[in-house]
Amino acid sequence: MRSTVFLAVLIGALASSPLAAASAGDTYAPPNPGEPSLAGSVATGACRDDAAYISFDVVLTDGPAADQSAPVSLVLADGANSVTVPLGSLDEGRLQGRVLWPGASVDENGRGNGWPGWEQRGGTWVPTDGGYAWTRGDITATLQASPSLAVPLHYPMSSPDCATAPRGSAAAVAGELPATGSNPAMPLAVAGVGAFAVLAGAGLVVARRRRS
Repeated sequence: MRSTVFLAVLIGALASSPLAAASAGDTYAPPNPGEPSLAGSVATGACRDDAAYISFDVVLTDGPAADQSAPVSLVLADGANSVTVPLGSLDEGRLQGRVLWPGASVDENGRGNGWPGWEQRGGTWVPTDGGYAWTRGDITATLQASPSLAVPLHYPMSSPDCATAPRGSAAAVAGELPATGSNPAMPLAVAGVGAFAVLAGAGLVVARRRRS
């Protein structure tokens, strides 16, 4: 009799336990580990040997379904035009390197011999609307590798050591000046005039004191 009562109590306890309730109607849902992300990835414009490049560092993080060897591309657009630049494939979730800017080219020595928005006519470089000239303006850039990520990107400016336009052109020279386009010699000239005025004023004061 006691055995029967004990068995009945045990069965009732098991029937009312959370485990029994879960097996009766609930289904197990594993926690969401997170979606794949390209957070922290970057793309920047760079100049090397008078050639314009896009340097990039792409990192794929999180998500068990993330393809650690997915192909990566960079999409440039300005609202009216777009171009997709293949960057390569991820290697264990990461890809680093650089590619020529659309419209840029190099010679056999790796030195720039072509630039977006420029073409040669009769041996002279002239600006043109073709050759991906629009990529030198206000553009958007999006990294794509299953997930996508918008990144800031601008065409690299020229410098005295590296030109991103034909050397001698207005664009190449302008890139060597401040963004305002002002002449770097102007502040020196103004400073010189100011110093001369100060010295002249000091001399006038001394002369007056001597007269008095």
